[in-house]
Amino acid sequence: MTKFKALIFDFDGLILDTETPDYVVWQNIYREHGFELPREEWGKIIGGYGLSDFDAAEHLSALSQRQLDSVSLRDRHHSESTAMTMAQSILPGVMEYLHEAKRLGLKLAIASSSPHSWVDTHAGRLGVFDYFDKVICSDDVPAGRTKPNPDLFLLALDGLRIHKSEAIVFEDSPNGVRAAKAAGIFVVAVPNSVTAQLTIENANLTLSSLADLSLQDLLNKVK
Repeated sequence: MTKFKALIFDFDGLILDTETPDYVVWQNIYREHGFELPREEWGKIIGGYGLSDFDAAEHLSALSQRQLDSVSLRDRHHSESTAMTMAQSILPGVMEYLHEAKRLGLKLAIASSSPHSWVDTHAGRLGVFDYFDKVICSDDVPAGRTKPNPDLFLLALDGLRIHKSEAIVFEDSPNGVRAAKAAGIFVVAVPNSVTAQLTIENANLTLSSLADLSLQDLLNKVK
């Protein structure tokens, strides 16, 4: 038996690695024009925009002394990163966790700083949307209240009708971990290839992949 009744998953970078395509395409565009994408600034906006208003297109346009148009840069990035994202599969261990959670009778939710148009579409494409009892996205909270603010997670708790002590959050980014801690929820950090380069502090547990520890073993470990 476990005190936990629900698992709450981030989406980008945790279920589907959209963050590597996002980062790599900007990195390539910057280097093509003789500049470097500032990793530290980029890291502040992963998983939510609460810590920075960094805009890669505007930044690169400014570096080029406006020789490069931010709208064209953004359009190119969107096209190339979308194509790369569509080629990505579900990250290792995710399906095993979803199946085991269902077997154990745990509730499931997604809490994402991305909009429903993005999360619902990709979750549906990957065949995981129907596993979740609740999908909470940026559209569901006031503007500016995505991660690292706790609102998405608090809304997920409310929708699942559980107490904060009964949930486990799975996050890949510093913003996501901060948001979960601000909501008072036990959080497992699972960095991907991009967020592993960032400093992720105060997670209750850190895994390099969900495939490294089964859900049952995790629950035994933290009960």
